[in-house]
Amino acid sequence: MENIRNFCIIAHIDHGKSTLADRLLEITGTVTGKDLQAQVLDDMDIERERGITIKSHAIQMDYKVNGQKYVLNLIDTPGHVDFSYEVSRAIASCEGALLVVDATQGIQAQTISNMYQAIDHNLTVIPVLNKMDMPAAMPEEVKDQIIDLIGCKREDIIEVSARTGVGIQDVLDAIIERVPAPKGDPEGPLQALIFDSVFNSFRGIIAYYRILNGTLKKGEHVKFVNTTHDYHADEIGVLKLKLSPRDTVCAGDVGYIISGIKSAKEVKVGDTITHVNNPCDSAVAGFENVKSMVFAGIYPVDADDYEELRASLEKLQLNDASLTFIPESSAALGFGFRGGFLGLLHMEIIQERLDREFDMDVITTVPNVSYKVVTTKGEKLDVHNPSGLPAPTLIDFIEEPYIKAQVITKTEYVGAIMNLCIDKRGVLQSQTYLTTDRVEINFEMPLAEIVFDFYDKLKSISKGYASFDYHPTVYKQAKLVKLDILLNGEQVDALSTLIHFDNAYPFGRRMCEKLKELIPRQQYEVAIQAAIGSKIIARETISAMRKDVTAKCYGGDISRKRKLLEKQKKGKKRMRQIGTVEVPQSAFLAVLKLD
Repeated sequence: MENIRNFCIIAHIDHGKSTLADRLLEITGTVTGKDLQAQVLDDMDIERERGITIKSHAIQMDYKVNGQKYVLNLIDTPGHVDFSYEVSRAIASCEGALLVVDATQGIQAQTISNMYQAIDHNLTVIPVLNKMDMPAAMPEEVKDQIIDLIGCKREDIIEVSARTGVGIQDVLDAIIERVPAPKGDPEGPLQALIFDSVFNSFRGIIAYYRILNGTLKKGEHVKFVNTTHDYHADEIGVLKLKLSPRDTVCAGDVGYIISGIKSAKEVKVGDTITHVNNPCDSAVAGFENVKSMVFAGIYPVDADDYEELRASLEKLQLNDASLTFIPESSAALGFGFRGGFLGLLHMEIIQERLDREFDMDVITTVPNVSYKVVTTKGEKLDVHNPSGLPAPTLIDFIEEPYIKAQVITKTEYVGAIMNLCIDKRGVLQSQTYLTTDRVEINFEMPLAEIVFDFYDKLKSISKGYASFDYHPTVYKQAKLVKLDILLNGEQVDALSTLIHFDNAYPFGRRMCEKLKELIPRQQYEVAIQAAIGSKIIARETISAMRKDVTAKCYGGDISRKRKLLEKQKKGKKRMRQIGTVEVPQSAFLAVLKLD
């Protein structure tokens, strides 16, 4: 165990985590020849296309120093705030962290929040200054920022260029010198923490774990503490670029287990593996359940695919523990699920993965957050969906979740960013100058306001220079109303939203205008209305497609024309009573991008 080092790489988006991981794998000879490509560890197509890391990836490297052989377990983590849960799991299973900072960008919001997580878990932090080969690099300024943030010595900061490979050797030496070896008793009862799992259609479920105490041997009888199921370890091993089987895996190591588990419900991330005959006293603590921030309905396009969608979501949940879902039904869309996500990007990625990995065509409804409703009788209800709201006469007040938002930006964009936050009902808490031209602004604002397009707007007004991070704080009372959309007097429950009273009128009007563009014309007139309770606040009308029934009347009496027009009018009226309006998928998506 003296020669094992477990560490992760944390940073803000695009500061070069995955590129640094590539160089480490190259220098240690873990990946060679044709396997060597950019973002080696990002194995999903979406990750490569978007250039972002979505999943934490673990891999084992062997490295020799002065004749001593060391085993390095590396976890590359995502940088986007929507995947911070992945980062927290990676940090929980390591002893050290490489904090990567871009020499051209400096410290950004996500750098700070990941940094605090690492310090909370008592990890040894090694600061790494990346992108030193760039002409725009500002090494001295950024070093000052790092020293202010973590209070390290100037000579502790390692200068590297992950793209060209400069300084990577120093990083490896620093990991071996500074990161402590894992503690644990190889002779004690087995105690292993599951930090991830994947579904394999041939082998069943493969669980990835970090052994804290004890030793696991092939073929042993093991059980999962929380689910209380027991299995035989058919195959165990360590994680190289591909799975690498071993006969024993010891304390301090990161490995995988295949035991023919078929049901996704039997494996939970954060569970503990132990022996059946000699179990450990307690499960591993410190794994909190994830709190979903954004909720949206997920419905199959074809109602017959409901069970298939359930199976797909269960398999996806194995690989992404931050996805939660419960069954629900809607009058407009039939049976489906209410999914809980960490943010809008997370929701978009899940939708894309369902399409690519499971071939599932789904409709997602307007995303919203969860509210606490206090009724006139004093009962407290959690409402994730506007259609689950009690009647307005029974509601005493509604509370909505607030967040603490931290924005780090250049000083010239402060005014525009403050305007944006205040428009979104934010309250300025503090403003701190990190350096002469970089400022950190802290706002308290409602989560519902940042769900839609806040992040995109922030990026565009700051020309991409502002970085954003948030965490939930409290629930506060707010003046919220339920906005319904009616088509020909029929309510479309999938388009209902809970919205602040001040924004309801403009939002309702914009929504009606947008739906008028997107809903195809029918043979009859379609009225689109936005309503709060029984009060209509906006209306648009889609005119009917008409046949010119009077074309054959050439000259003659007006009463002949009138007779034909009256007949047509009756037909349209009858058609309208029995006709239904199909709402296309683009209409549900357009609501997200109303601005």
